[in-house]
Amino acid sequence: MKVTVVGTGYVGLVTGACLAQVGNQVLCVDVDADKVARLQTGDVPIHEPDLPAMVQEGIAGGRLRFTTEVAEGVTHGDFLFIAVGTPPDEDGSADLRHVLAVAGDIGRHLQRPVTVINKSTVPVGTAEKVRARIAAVLQDRAADIVFDVVSNPEFLKEGAAVADFMKPDRIIIGVDNVAAAERMRVLYAPFNRNHDRLIIMDPPSAELTKYAANVMLATKISLMNELAGLAERMGADIEQVRRGIGADPRIGYDFIYPGCGYGGSCFPKDVRALEHSARQYDFDAPLLAAVEKVNDRQKGLLEQKVVSALGEDLTGKTIAVWGLAFKPNTDDMREAPSRVLMEALWRRGAQVQAYDPVAMEEARRIYGGEHALRLCSDPYMACEGAEALVICTEWQQFRSPDFVQMHSLLRRSLIVDGRNIYDPAVVRAEGFAYHAIGRP
Repeated sequence: MKVTVVGTGYVGLVTGACLAQVGNQVLCVDVDADKVARLQTGDVPIHEPDLPAMVQEGIAGGRLRFTTEVAEGVTHGDFLFIAVGTPPDEDGSADLRHVLAVAGDIGRHLQRPVTVINKSTVPVGTAEKVRARIAAVLQDRAADIVFDVVSNPEFLKEGAAVADFMKPDRIIIGVDNVAAAERMRVLYAPFNRNHDRLIIMDPPSAELTKYAANVMLATKISLMNELAGLAERMGADIEQVRRGIGADPRIGYDFIYPGCGYGGSCFPKDVRALEHSARQYDFDAPLLAAVEKVNDRQKGLLEQKVVSALGEDLTGKTIAVWGLAFKPNTDDMREAPSRVLMEALWRRGAQVQAYDPVAMEEARRIYGGEHALRLCSDPYMACEGAEALVICTEWQQFRSPDFVQMHSLLRRSLIVDGRNIYDPAVVRAEGFAYHAIGRP
């Protein structure tokens, strides 16, 4: 099949590469000429396991191409995916300018019937707005061309996006006619072989399903973080509590790990966007507001723990930070707890020595002019001369460190563990003061 994907961010690039992997002819479109030039050589500008090899294989096999020409993309595809960004506005609403701009481009260049697919995370009602924009442009052209608009939200986890696409747990298809549903079923047939993962519904329900899923997961995280704060005050151990409640199959172990808050490109903006949508419908949604409030508070907890141990004035003190990405297996630092921590430490006069296995270039891009930040080539270099070590991301390589070497490098034997990756008894036996989340 001939597929066009507009947008080559996480969602668009993974979608294009995976659809090409199963034999489709895929053309990816992006307005960023430098990014397209890199992608044409097989150079993937984001860190995502297995994606570079898949992109390179698609290019070599002639199934995956890249262009900056949207007209070429519209002409190529029988399926036109919209996978551009929907960044949050100041009021928390999703910015649909890029989505509707692509819809306008489709209307201007469309020559034959196509299926237009919203892959971007968008508020309820966006499929109808896309349909209206394309129809209006076609009317201006006096062109009578049939097209369908489908809502097909993504459920990709950064760090496991390729696996999630190739072996999905569900494929949500929001359509308003049977013919479009059948075309989508054929397109997704290679990913739907063992049992039927397609869930067909109307477009508004599909759009809300995406937000509902992310808000549900964010709620679990914030609830556990609130319970963690309560556990500290009560002298309970939230890790024991987590094991106790996770054994209940109605709750499960996923997303109930307490820590220093969630970040990334999805949860923060999707919670805010759904809260904004609720206000537009004159619906009071206090739980959504509370989820975000708890998460914002949690991100400030690491600073509080450092200040509690070292004092309010951190002038002249150096703090080591392990982990900059918002979670492991990605270089994404959007809304990462590490950023909240480092900026708070700088305001108090501290220097930061930081290490992350893959997010160093992203940190240089964001904080290249920050003189109070030293990016270190290995985790132990970050500890050298520091008053404390703060762990912000639970990378595997941090789980079994050389505590003796850390002891010799740190000025004080103090660890603030924002991800609860260590056994408190073990760390304290090594001679460290250990402050975790929700643990006595």
